[in-house]
Amino acid sequence: MDSKPDPGTRSAPPAVTAEVSEVLVRYATGIDRRDWELFRTCFTEDCQVDYGKMPTGEVLRWTRAEDITAWMEAAHRDMGHTLHRITNQRVEPDGDGVTACSYVDVLLTTPDGRLTMNGAGFYDDRLVRTTDGWKIAERRFTPVLMRPGQT
Repeated sequence: MDSKPDPGTRSAPPAVTAEVSEVLVRYATGIDRRDWELFRTCFTEDCQVDYGKMPTGEVLRWTRAEDITAWMEAAHRDMGHTLHRITNQRVEPDGDGVTACSYVDVLLTTPDGRLTMNGAGFYDDRLVRTTDGWKIAERRFTPVLMRPGQT
């Protein structure tokens, strides 16, 4: 007989999953709409964020919400439309918080609409409940595809 626990029993309650999903959508919307105040609300003040080594060789790590917000604002300042789509969200209880694993698919364009990057990967997040709702305390991005477009 199989003694593995039922995978469904590890899921966070539906209300918590919905609240965490809203944080992930807020993150993507904040970037794509260049709403940095909204983006900032997704992270704890002392967050630990690791996006690893980019194709340019740059290593991206932050330890403050203010710093990741400033970097994202500068990185997207001269871009055209961007689309950050976050899917396959799995939220599980983890002590006094939750973990969330999700896929991300990204399209970045120039102001005249040319595709400059198509990227995909996944986020492994740890979120904590604060007085302002759920926030990302830790995030690790794992790139799966980083394909340059037209320049």
